[in-house]
Amino acid sequence: MITYISYDETTYINIFSYNSSEKIIILLTQLRPICKHMDKKETVTVTDNSTGKTIELPILRPSNGTPTIDVRGLYSNLGYFTYDPGFLSTASCRSSITFLDGEKGILQYGGYPIEELADKSTFLETCYLLMHGELPNTEELMEFTHVITYHTMLNEAVKRFYSGFRRRSHPMAIMVGVVGALSSFYHEGIDIRNAKSRMIAAHQLIAKMPTIAAWSYRYASGLPFTYPQNHLGYAENFLYMMFSMPTEEYTPDPYFAKALDLIMILHADHEQNASTSTVRLTGSSEANPFAAVCAGIASLWGPAHGGANEAVIKMLLDIVESDNDVAYYIDRAKDKDDQFRLMGFGHRVYKNHDPRATIIRETCHELIEHLGEGNEYEELFETAMELERIALEDDYFVSRNLYPNVDFYSGIILLAMGIPLNMFTVIFAMSRTVGWISHWNEMIQDPESRIGRPRQLYDGALPREYIDVEKRT
Repeated sequence: MITYISYDETTYINIFSYNSSEKIIILLTQLRPICKHMDKKETVTVTDNSTGKTIELPILRPSNGTPTIDVRGLYSNLGYFTYDPGFLSTASCRSSITFLDGEKGILQYGGYPIEELADKSTFLETCYLLMHGELPNTEELMEFTHVITYHTMLNEAVKRFYSGFRRRSHPMAIMVGVVGALSSFYHEGIDIRNAKSRMIAAHQLIAKMPTIAAWSYRYASGLPFTYPQNHLGYAENFLYMMFSMPTEEYTPDPYFAKALDLIMILHADHEQNASTSTVRLTGSSEANPFAAVCAGIASLWGPAHGGANEAVIKMLLDIVESDNDVAYYIDRAKDKDDQFRLMGFGHRVYKNHDPRATIIRETCHELIEHLGEGNEYEELFETAMELERIALEDDYFVSRNLYPNVDFYSGIILLAMGIPLNMFTVIFAMSRTVGWISHWNEMIQDPESRIGRPRQLYDGALPREYIDVEKRT
């Protein structure tokens, strides 16, 4: 068996294998697209003005997006590191999974606009796309759906694991512990260098996450565990495990199931965010995928990341329960001396608009009509809509691109389904699992992947002698 590499005209790197006994050539891998103009040596010149020494750093041209300077030779040639807190100007990896352009408000999974996937696709079909880079055909989708559906059960020993948590624990705390514990059940069967083994682990995580999530809520609420039903869809199954009771029949509201499926599509991946980068960094040490995803869940739990929609609802509840009108809070948000923040408006990455918010906004408004007049969330919905209306007409918010983002609408939808606030981030984690495991899998296959080892700008004490304790002043 002979393996060789070729570069085609569209800048795809093709890795082939030639089997001499059968005289066939097999395309093993097609890395899409690594870098445009690979035959052209485009560079940026960096000169150290203190020594006069110069180095040329290669420019890497992506298939779409911002060109990147390869700084790997900077330390070995000039003796410098780069300083970039938060890695805001640093590309930490190559990836072909998701493209995001915050300036233009673009989000694409595998090249497909999020608008089209939200309108035409399903969450499981989107999962397949993120994992394989292509949309499935009918047979592939049926097989993938079957595999996910029939692996939703948890080992019975996992059920006993829940009893070790304190009652009324936060469901995210339980989720972190249970997902981390999965490695004790499946660790011996994982060979991260084997593609089939990696795919089995990915299927297990995607399939079992709704069960883990729902059981986290059931345990914290003192409710009996409900087992998944194979005749239900992915979102329906989660709602069933969340809300069904052994004492009566329960049928998930199809409208809620559809809205939840949409929310999961919109949250399935979002490029190299904090939790995804955490999964990659953890996985770079060759830790098993359950441990890597567990680290991602812990990162997502932070209020600056996955807890934003929960903060939106808390803000709306405060407004509803106060004696002040919405305009009062708008004025407070514009007052630079006031600590009040208008949650759910603007986005760190999107500077034009959040394409996910545009999609989910319509679903949010439809949900209000679906629930009808007199529902228990009506006043909250009306407050949210009034807040949105005033903000979108106010020059202060318009000039600063402070538009409602996806968290503003998703929180309202989840609350309308009867999902408690402490489950919002859990559902986010359930949705993002496919993105995490897809990035983990991509990283393992990347020949350039190395164990993560960021450097630092040391700002501590200079070398000094040790002083005995009795002589210290």
